Amino acid sequence: MSPSPSLSPTPLPTPSRVAPSSTRSPSAPATRPVAAVAYPERGSGSFTEVTTGGKVLGTAGTLRRFRVAVEGGTGQNVGAFAAEVDAVLGDSRSWVAGRSLRLQRVPKGEAAEFTIYLATPATSERMCAVGGLNTEGYTSCRLPGQVIINLARWLTAVPDYGAPVSTYRAYAINHEVGHQLGQGHEACPAPGSPAPVMQQQTYGLKGCLANAWPYLAGRRHSGPAIP
Repeated sequence: MSPSPSLSPTPLPTPSRVAPSSTRSPSAPATRPVAAVAYPERGSGSFTEVTTGGKVLGTAGTLRRFRVAVEGGTGQNVGAFAAEVDAVLGDSRSWVAGRSLRLQRVPKGEAAEFTIYLATPATSERMCAVGGLNTEGYTSCRLPGQVIINLARWLTAVPDYGAPVSTYRAYAINHEVGHQLGQGHEACPAPGSPAPVMQQQTYGLKGCLANAWPYLAGRRHSGPAIP
C-alpha cells in the first residue's frame, strides 16, 4: 500500500462575490432522500487539503490544475476523496476525452485554477450563498475557482436516481467541474436517452437515464442548452 497523504488544516475559504457561471438552482424537492449512511449536517468549517499531487489526467490540450480539500468533521478521508476525484476526472469518458484539456491535482500551496471541496450541507450552503446561489443545503454548486460538493449528496445521492451512488458521485464531479470549464446547463434530449452530464440530474431525470459522463462512445453527449 502507498502511504497516506499528509494533511494540513485550511480555514473556510471566502468565495469572491462574483456571479457564478451556473444558473440559480430551483428549489430543492420537498421529499428529501433517506440517508443510507449517517452524515453530519455541520462540520468544523475548516478544510484539510491533500499535500501531495496527482498525475496528469488526459493526453492533449491545455493543462488545468486543481486542488482537493475535505471539511473537518465529515468523517471522510481527504486522500480517499482525492483518489476518487482523480479516478472520475481521469476516466476516458470524462472531460479529458475531448483532448482539448488535461487536468492535474496539485498539492496545497501550489497555484491552481480551482479547488474541489467536500463540505457538509450547512457549510456548502454557506459557501454557495456567498456567490448568490440558494442550495438550501441540498445541492452542490460551483463558484469561480470553487467546486463545492455537498456531503449529503456524495453519500446518499438523490431519490429515484436509478443508478448506484458511485454513478451519482461521478456525475456530481463532472457536472460541477463542467461549470468551471465553461459549460452551461442542458436539458434531456429525448426520453430514454442518457441524461447529459450538464443536465441538473439532482432535480430529476425528466425522462432520461442517469449518466455521469460528458463523453459516450468517444463522442460528446449533450442536450438542448438551457438559457
